[in-house]
Order: sequence, then structure tokens, then C-alpha cells
Amino acid sequence: MMQLTGTLVQILPLQKGTGKNGEWKKQDIIVETQAQYPKKVCISIWGDKINESLLQVGKSLTISFDVESREYNGRWYTDIKAWKLEPAGGAGSSGGNQYTDNNPSDTYSDLNGGADDLPF
Repeated sequence: MMQLTGTLVQILPLQKGTGKNGEWKKQDIIVETQAQYPKKVCISIWGDKINESLLQVGKSLTISFDVESREYNGRWYTDIKAWKLEPAGGAGSSGGNQYTDNNPSDTYSDLNGGADDLPF
């Protein structure tokens, strides 16, 4: 399991669309790690697992995630996809303060709807 703890520093605009599996939405956030040399990381949260109550700039979060790369037109792109998000130090808290996606692969569909250009 991959996990990081960091401070939410930016919330990017919510992205929505329709693909071959129906409607989708994605929330990208920028988290700064809590290390000697902090790094900023863009993390994607998908679908109905987006929890706006946790997404507050300045909030410290612990994020469990998967890393996935894909090839497009000879170039490789890497995504960090959160599957669990909770307040830092929140071990023992549950309910509305976290989410778990037991089958994350079913939410990652063709984001481009077959179009030839990527959204980035």
C-alpha cells in the first residue's frame, strides 16, 4: 500500500465528462509532503468518492493511493489515484471523514471519449 501525509495546498477545478462507461468526474488536488525537502504532488480523486468536507486548503491529510502509467501517442503519463483519504492522525476516525473505493478500476474509463487529444 502506498500512502503519504501532506498539507492540501491547492484544489484544481472539478473535471466532468462522459465516456463509454457513462458520466465521470475527477477532482485533482495538490498536496505538499511533510519532509525535510517538501515536494508538491498532484493527486486525483474519482467519482462519488470525492469528499468536499475534507478538501480544505491548509488541511493535513493522509492519502492512500495507487500509481498508474499509460501510453498515449508514444509518450507515457503517470497518474496518482487516491482510494482513501482521511485527516492526518485520523486513525480510528471513520464515517464521513474518509472514503474507500473497493473496486477503483471500474471508475477509470476512457476519459477522452475516443478523442485524439488529451485533457492536459
